[in-house]
Order: sequence, then C-alpha cells, then structure tokens
Amino acid sequence: MNVTIAYIEEPPFGWTDSVQAATGADIELAEAVLTAIGVTHIDYHLTTFNELLPGVEAGRWDMNVPLFVTPERAAHVAFSLPVWGIGDGFLVRAGNPKSLDSYASVAAMDDARLGIIAGQVQHESARASGVREDQFVIFDEQPEAIEALRSGAIDAYASTALGNRILSARIGGGEFDAVAHVPADGDGQRSPVGAFSFNKGNDRLRDAVNEQLRSYLGSADHRTRMAKYGLTDKEIDPALALMRIN
Repeated sequence: MNVTIAYIEEPPFGWTDSVQAATGADIELAEAVLTAIGVTHIDYHLTTFNELLPGVEAGRWDMNVPLFVTPERAAHVAFSLPVWGIGDGFLVRAGNPKSLDSYASVAAMDDARLGIIAGQVQHESARASGVREDQFVIFDEQPEAIEALRSGAIDAYASTALGNRILSARIGGGEFDAVAHVPADGDGQRSPVGAFSFNKGNDRLRDAVNEQLRSYLGSADHRTRMAKYGLTDKEIDPALALMRIN
C-alpha cells in the first residue's frame, strides 16, 4: 500500500533537509502511524500552504500534514482526530522594537505591519482582534516572510508560538525573538488543534489513521519522538483531551 502525503516548509512540523528528504514532527508522526497500518511506501510532496486543501480535495495526493481544524476547512476535506494543540505567537526582530505581543497590540499601532502566510488561520484571528487589512502583508511561503521581517518590511510574522520558537533557534545569531501571545483578560480558551486531512471520499485511509492515532497518541514513544522537535505535553495533551471526547 502506497500513500502520498503533502507537506510544506514550516519547521518544526515539516521541512526538507540537507539531503532533500522530508523531515519534522508531523512527518515523523505520519511515518509512525502509516507504517503501523500497513503502508509500505510513503511519497512526500512538497507544496505551498494554499495548495494543501485544494490538492487533497482534488485527489492529487492522499493526505496532508496536520493543519488547524476550522469549520470552513472541514466543509472541503475530512479531518483526522486532532494530533496537537498550539497557540499563536510572533517572530519579531531582536528586542521586539514595537513591543508586539498580541494581535491587539498590532491593531493599536497604526504603523505596525504583520506578515501572514496566505490561507492560514492567523489571518482571521488577527482580523477578529482588530488588525486592519492595510496592516497585513501576505506571503505564499514562510521564507519570504522571514526575509521581509529581516529587511524591516514587516514588524512581526504570525504563526504558532512553538513554530516561531523553533525557527528563531534554528536561525540563531540573536537575529529574531519568538514572542508567545499574551492572553486577553479572562481568556480561558483551549489551544486550537491541528489534524491530518483527507479527501472526503477516502474514508478507508482516514479511519485506519484514526484507529492508530487512538492507540498511539500520548504513548511514551510518541512523546519521545515529538520532544526531539520541541513538542511537549503542553502541545500534545490538548489533542488527547479532545480525542477522548470524540
């Protein structure tokens, strides 16, 4: 049984290493799960974020690496059980010159510019917090956003708090800081969750993946594998809590 999975360049979840192989936390989780359900060969398809959902919906590949689950996305694809829960954060230049620590802080500063990857949930979250359309700078891929931040074309790049923390460490040199969002007063919401996604007609693969996720997520092997990429109980346990409900 062969499976093709699409991924994007977004450490620590997935990226292409020095020998042009796909690697990362989501890639390793997919390999562990797919191997356990009898998949004998996995092909990796590098794409852009904007192509993930249309590609799997059209059947150009079998599944996507995890991305945030939303009702709008669920109208087009079938999601697996959640595999992680992660809040948002910013990547900023060292010292955080404009003291940006939430979407509201961007909205409150007329000249603040926020970099967003097209189609990602951070765009709508920022809008909901009052960030104006003229404050957004939209990119197709993460490396473009990083270069814009480096040049001063944007003041912050919005992604997951975990991803930005790992990205800052990988770039090194003290060039950037990762800033986790400061929660609003009374904010008791759980972290948004991410899940694999499939064509809606591919129930067989999704159901097999879900069955294995139920037994594997939260295991010692799973936690050890994820820890290599910076994912801890803080990111894993929100998904487990929702999985038990479902």
